Amino acid sequence: MRHVELDAVVLDESAETVFESIARFDRFPELAPHVSSTTVHGTLPDPKGSSSWELHFRSGLLRWTEEDRFDREALEIRFEQEYGDFDTFEGQWALYEEDDGVVVHFEADFDFGIPSLEGILDPIAERVIKETVAWAVTGLFERTELRGEVQMGTPADIAA
Repeated sequence: MRHVELDAVVLDESAETVFESIARFDRFPELAPHVSSTTVHGTLPDPKGSSSWELHFRSGLLRWTEEDRFDREALEIRFEQEYGDFDTFEGQWALYEEDDGVVVHFEADFDFGIPSLEGILDPIAERVIKETVAWAVTGLFERTELRGEVQMGTPADIAA
């Protein structure tokens, strides 16, 4: 099982605004060049939703549909793949306020279920997922600082 995490600090926004914006998965294709498409089947204000995703991955598309659970009070969005290209894919977006802004913590665990290819596929998937989250958060909020190491290519680099 591979684990991926990303932290970002959104400045000058309320936690509620950040939560509402992150939950707009329908906007991710315009924000993150790895995202080919998203289809939202259900979302806020319901506490439970569903979304289908297609990400550019190697020379094809990585596809899955996930159940999304929205906890507005805890400022968390939890997701778990219902079906798709992963054997397992689950994680969460967790938000909390600090002195300098709203921290967006994303983490996910995934497994393709192909042990012989994990050395090849897992690092690529980890990079694509991390970059997608970074592109989305920085695209949603102009004043965002990424924490830790994140290498984001240009959209032209990703398309090539």
